[in-house]
Amino acid sequence: MKAVFEFLVVILFFATYALTKNIILATEVAIAAGLIQAAWCLIKYRRLQTMQWVSLLLVVILGGATIILKNPHFIMWKPTILFWVMAIGLLISHLCGKNVLKSTIGKEISLPAPAWRKLTYAWVIFLLTLGTLNLWVAYCFTEAQWVNFKLFGSTTILVLFTIGQTVYISRYIKKDEL
Repeated sequence: MKAVFEFLVVILFFATYALTKNIILATEVAIAAGLIQAAWCLIKYRRLQTMQWVSLLLVVILGGATIILKNPHFIMWKPTILFWVMAIGLLISHLCGKNVLKSTIGKEISLPAPAWRKLTYAWVIFLLTLGTLNLWVAYCFTEAQWVNFKLFGSTTILVLFTIGQTVYISRYIKKDEL
């Protein structure tokens, strides 16, 4: 349920665009929903995670630019910047000796150090590529096609990549851990 709630801003953005074909209005809805969602998380959990702050700032800043300048390309950059920030964060933390993936899911999964390194680099390359793909769709296709890609395309690609990572990780899980 929490994952659906965190995806709510994207769903509301898409639904507004699907109903109105107005990316400015959809962006206004996304900003309002993002602010409400952040307030709710702050009230319920007393904090926002780092990536929630980054996502909120991006939707407010780039969404605000989209609304003020009436230029949809600003909001189209939001997924790319978010993916690239995540990739850079993973890479920097890994190079500084702290593997974010291991600290996040390492309590449930025991992997050798080389596997964590490969997993981290795979995510870095994947996120950089997905960000680049988002820009390609934003600039080479119609606005409506980009909106559909944002909800369906990038989400599907992310799910498929996660499944691939699960298959990779499963090689290291011992039968007695199942």
